Amino acid sequence: MSWIWSNLDLIRDRTLDHLFLSVPPIVLSVLIALPLGWLANRYRASRGLILTASGLLYAVPSLPLLIVLPIIVGVETRSPLNLIIALTLYGVALMVRVVADGLASVDPDVRQSATAVGFSGWSGFRQVELPLSGPVLLAGIRVVAVSTVSLATVGAVIGVKSLGSLFTDGFQRGIQAEIIAGIVTTVLLALVLDGLLVAVGRLAMPWTRLSRRGGAAARPRTVAPASLGGEAAK
Repeated sequence: MSWIWSNLDLIRDRTLDHLFLSVPPIVLSVLIALPLGWLANRYRASRGLILTASGLLYAVPSLPLLIVLPIIVGVETRSPLNLIIALTLYGVALMVRVVADGLASVDPDVRQSATAVGFSGWSGFRQVELPLSGPVLLAGIRVVAVSTVSLATVGAVIGVKSLGSLFTDGFQRGIQAEIIAGIVTTVLLALVLDGLLVAVGRLAMPWTRLSRRGGAAARPRTVAPASLGGEAAK
């Protein structure tokens, strides 16, 4: 514990570095996955290809990807941009299927109704399909956020400063408290981001709370008549 109290500034700096490496990939992966997931849902012929390609992308080990990416995109191996690109690719791999499944969960009758009242393809997607699939998309974004915070620690192996640096430095110097500090801070950061996403989801999608309350309130009223009908039949 004495090491932790003596190095709070270091832990704070590595936490900020980790946050800088984690937030951009989360945002970028969602922005990139939305059109890809829409294509996979809209055009069934492309669904298998897009989802398979994204799944294979997530199967690529992180360290080889961090070594190959600089050759492809022309950045330095130790550059934070290298890690951000890699984390974005992993986030896209997770989010594409979530977007496709979320859009597919929208009732076809709702889509037809939206078209009937004059919504075009883009406006229907933006004002009807996207809001209705919001809870599914939020669940996927939360998974991406936690996964990204975890994977960002790998950057320490190639020299990118993050909370992972506490792991590697603590291991090399035999300081167990430093390793524990890195693990605990990484978990706490993931929990904070997850909590923020939940809060944003509640603010951005208030109708989900109303629908849950309405469903809970309506449930007893729907069960009671059925039970009465059953008793009358006897």
